Amino acid sequence: MKTLLKQLQESAILQMIVLTLYIVITSLSLYLAEKSVTAFLLLLFSLLLLYYTKFSVKIKWALGLFVMIVLLPFTASAGPAYESYMEVATLVGIYVAMALGLNVVVGFTGLLDLGFVAFFAVGAYTYGIFATGQAQNFMPFGEYPLSGESFWLFLVIGGLIAALFGVILGIPVLRVKGDYLAIVTLGFGEIIRIVFNNLDKPVNITNGAMGLSSIQAPSLFGLTLNNSSQFYYVVIAILLFVIFAVSRLEHSKIGRSWKAVRENEIAAQAMGINLVRAKLLAFAIGASFSGMMGVVFAGKQAFIDPTSFTLMESITILVMVILGGMGSVPGVILGAAIMTILNLQVLTELTNWLNQVTQSGAFAVPEALSPAKMQRFIFGGILILFAIYRPQGLIPAKNPVFNEAELKGSAKVGVVEKSEDKVFGS
Repeated sequence: MKTLLKQLQESAILQMIVLTLYIVITSLSLYLAEKSVTAFLLLLFSLLLLYYTKFSVKIKWALGLFVMIVLLPFTASAGPAYESYMEVATLVGIYVAMALGLNVVVGFTGLLDLGFVAFFAVGAYTYGIFATGQAQNFMPFGEYPLSGESFWLFLVIGGLIAALFGVILGIPVLRVKGDYLAIVTLGFGEIIRIVFNNLDKPVNITNGAMGLSSIQAPSLFGLTLNNSSQFYYVVIAILLFVIFAVSRLEHSKIGRSWKAVRENEIAAQAMGINLVRAKLLAFAIGASFSGMMGVVFAGKQAFIDPTSFTLMESITILVMVILGGMGSVPGVILGAAIMTILNLQVLTELTNWLNQVTQSGAFAVPEALSPAKMQRFIFGGILILFAIYRPQGLIPAKNPVFNEAELKGSAKVGVVEKSEDKVFGS
């Protein structure tokens, strides 16, 4: 058995065969079953298995995109639970993008932010106000609500306005860190929520605690996007952009600056890193991703109110980052997916099963102990266990490894080229 496992770990061909069989079996199970949460989760698990294979990066991305864009929607569409599956998958994408944005602030730069959901709210209200008749109360020109085609423009506008609020938050917190930084960001998140909750007078902008309803659904080439199976592709497209941007930023000059600031601000400043610029960029870039997903959330739900943007949402996103691994892009993706699926599907299905058992008379489960009501208790227990036994997260962050010989060789080539240029006077 050990020999077989060792061969599987070393052979890319065997891994391809096993992974293909696994994907085929789980896809058929999901397609043939009318409703199977287990088959749905097992098919999603294939993406994690794909990450640990020895395939090239291009092959991993190709197979992963095939599973997410083609296989998952097709196999899930055969049963009546299609929209519920797509709802879960869409919300997973939204929370993954927000967790990656928070990872820029917390994981890369080391700035503890407990008010990150405020940027999500800014993006949602930016679209919600103009996609309803609410804008007529204060806009001197234009006709409102705007059409659903404006949604695509508001993805950019929502991201930019959220980035602006990120800079506004970053300026006063440049001189604080640690516990004081957490308190300031917590206060900022609560201030934004309370402002939206009370911004119905003297001019009614946000409709206060009543929230904004009947938000225009996005439309593209005359097609109105009004269900989760359609929003799923929008979220996938934005998520791919976010993953690409974060991955490129991580190994760029600014990404290395963020990590230097995280490790030691004094040493980073001594090396010539502009602390103000690095921190403000981290807040702005992380906030922009959350703002974009806020626009998507508003367009998808068609209703928003201040209760959707509470402190617990910020803490939940922070737990996703910690659970997956601070500073690790694949880890944060995994942590956000696990937390979202656990919250939306696993605990809900477990609660429904216990209710059925109680009604059948097999044994009685007190209502107060239902998994749905003990959600925070379960999340807290998971966080404590990981803090004790896996403090670096599910997939810890890894620093890139460079070949010293190749680097020296490229440097020598550069020196020779420069000397030749001088000889020939070019």
